[in-house]
Amino acid sequence: MTLRRVIELSACYAVAICAGYLFSRLNFPLPWMIGPLIATALIGLLVKPVEIPTRTRPVGQVTVSAHVGLAFNAAALAAIFDHGLVILGVALATAVIGFAMSVVLRRLTGTDPATAFLASMPGGPVEMGNLALQYGGDPGPVVFAQTLRISVIVILVPATLYYLLHESRGTLSDADFVWDLPGMALLAAGAIGTSALFRQLRISNPFFLGPLAFSCGATVLGLPLAPFPDAVVSAAQVLLGTWLGSTFRRELFTNAGRLVVMTTVTSLLLVVLCTAFAASLALVTDFPWAILVLGAAPGSITEMALTARFLHEDVALITAFHLVRIFLIIPNTPWMLKLIHKRAVGGREDS
Repeated sequence: MTLRRVIELSACYAVAICAGYLFSRLNFPLPWMIGPLIATALIGLLVKPVEIPTRTRPVGQVTVSAHVGLAFNAAALAAIFDHGLVILGVALATAVIGFAMSVVLRRLTGTDPATAFLASMPGGPVEMGNLALQYGGDPGPVVFAQTLRISVIVILVPATLYYLLHESRGTLSDADFVWDLPGMALLAAGAIGTSALFRQLRISNPFFLGPLAFSCGATVLGLPLAPFPDAVVSAAQVLLGTWLGSTFRRELFTNAGRLVVMTTVTSLLLVVLCTAFAASLALVTDFPWAILVLGAAPGSITEMALTARFLHEDVALITAFHLVRIFLIIPNTPWMLKLIHKRAVGGREDS
């Protein structure tokens, strides 16, 4: 690595950290991911593109997914068994709506099947952007769509539900952090080990699903895991945010303006349709509508768990909804992409 490259990366990460700190002081949601993402994207769009080393992405994924999996406790597992049909039904409906939006996006813009599918299917920006790189899609529109959708949900859902529920949000004081080095070491070792195993088995997105599976399983079994310090999790989010921001290229907005506009429209429509489905399901089940709206919201598990906590809803149950959707969609994405590609090629040959 040249000295110039080291200076560029150091400057980029310095700006990203400052943006994360600023967003945290302004009480933005997920400040250490969204702040660096916006800062890096602006650098790439207004100054020059920044090539973030791809090896930083797995480091961030392993750390964050292992940490998030700690929310899946015995109560969340019990919720899956007690309400399995409803949880699975919501996950399937969300996936079907996402697929429908991908068809709409492709027909309106003429983009390739992989990009349209990954931009529309509910998932995380990192996970879907990574799959776009693997399967020949364009990570720029994919990351843009996923980030836009999650940002809309984080901004609108908590405020809307808070207003509709007419409840005091109260104050939730966090317990003082307790350093448990053996527990952290076990979490790190298990996360790295399952990542390597999933990669060896060629399971899709191993650096996300592997640590998440280990953390969830170990927590349910009662293994003595311990969460990472906030600084470690924040640093991992900075790594992910800068990589996400680096995928926003000037060409995306200058050469694919229609794609950006239609991606925005379909992303917002996905949120609206998932919310409408959840509200309709509440009319025919005994589930509280707020739980279903949070469970069906096509956001990522971290944001929805924080939102549930903010609204004093059942965090374990909301976590169960989103974990089932994650393990339903992401592992099945590769074969769905292959099927979509095969049909697209067959359609071109017939024409």
